[in-house]
Amino acid sequence: MAPNPTTEEPQDNPDTYLGLDSARAERLARERGWSAVRSLPPGAIITMEYRSGRLNFEVTDGTVTRCWKG
Repeated sequence: MAPNPTTEEPQDNPDTYLGLDSARAERLARERGWSAVRSLPPGAIITMEYRSGRLNFEVTDGTVTRCWKG
């Protein structure tokens, strides 16, 4: 089994991105130190591996409707 990466996560609350325009939310997340930002449409099929340092956005009509770490 491969070792887990040791990327640190910013001390950031994902709820602060809800309701933001997706482009603004991505910019803000990178400024706050997230190493990867992933925008997804509602119901997207994704892998469930946890990646430290990644922030996920579910985007509906250009607005962040859900946000979670990993």
